[in-house]
Amino acid sequence: MKSTARGQSYGVKGAPYAHPSPTTTLKRARSAPYFFLVPATGLFALFFALPIGYALWLSFRKVKVSGLGLGSGARKEVWAGLENYTDALSDSELLHGALRVLGYGCIVVPVMLGLALLFALMLDSEKVRLAPVTRLAIFLPYAVPGVVAALLWGFLYLPDVSPFHYVLDRLGMPQPDLLDGGPLYLALSNIAVWGGTGFNMIVIYTSLQAIPAEVYEAAKLDGATPTQIALRIKIPMVAPSLVLTFFFSIIATLQVYNEPTTLKPLTNSVSTTWSPLMKVYRDAFGEGDIYGAAAQAVIIAFATLLLSFGFLRAVNRRQKQEDAR
Repeated sequence: MKSTARGQSYGVKGAPYAHPSPTTTLKRARSAPYFFLVPATGLFALFFALPIGYALWLSFRKVKVSGLGLGSGARKEVWAGLENYTDALSDSELLHGALRVLGYGCIVVPVMLGLALLFALMLDSEKVRLAPVTRLAIFLPYAVPGVVAALLWGFLYLPDVSPFHYVLDRLGMPQPDLLDGGPLYLALSNIAVWGGTGFNMIVIYTSLQAIPAEVYEAAKLDGATPTQIALRIKIPMVAPSLVLTFFFSIIATLQVYNEPTTLKPLTNSVSTTWSPLMKVYRDAFGEGDIYGAAAQAVIIAFATLLLSFGFLRAVNRRQKQEDAR
């Protein structure tokens, strides 16, 4: 393309080149972001929305067997309505699994977030030394895959191979079996706390680093001690990060699967239905009841969604009340 002295543009073959109008340019500029969203939207629809829709469809279906179930038309998929949901809600194993996960979450969430907040405050202190190394050491367990971490801790729990049991035996002290009975909750919670504290610590620590230094200087001029600064300034200002980490922790707790599944071959105390997701897996791939498993999965997803948004709604309501004051 070339231009003449009067500013008229011509194409390669000498034909006049028409410049796009301002309206066309504006439309292209407004539509450009949507083109960048196409890959992410396609992947979301393919690997997230489509499986959810298919599970929802299966939850309303069932197999009707005619006669002895032999032949080409003996087994037919038919509409089941809410039958799978009523069976799932009346299943005692699913209820017991939910109660076990509730007890597990009552241990994991407070301890994990408490340690994450404590470590973040310690790393944000002016007197801390080797902060980068310490921060990496705390975060490093999060980089270990959950299955690998559960397997490592499982062998540390086994009395026959655990170095802790060997030391306790040499000292003549009692050797608790962490894979049986009530201590099993502590053993599973320890794996989750060990792996998740580092991630939550980084989130809280990042929020602490965003607080302006002038706030700390003003507090020191008023005579505030480091403990008072932490309790009255730092923690209230990182409250949104605490809410976010609590929100993610609730979702992760309701979806616990890796830890009990990995420890199951090491102990008889972990059943195939210890958690709701383990029961879904057993029903779908162990017993072949994909329709009932789909209904259970939808119920678990709905419960997770309900609890999460209920928590966020309560936090937002409290925040509005505080702002109104």
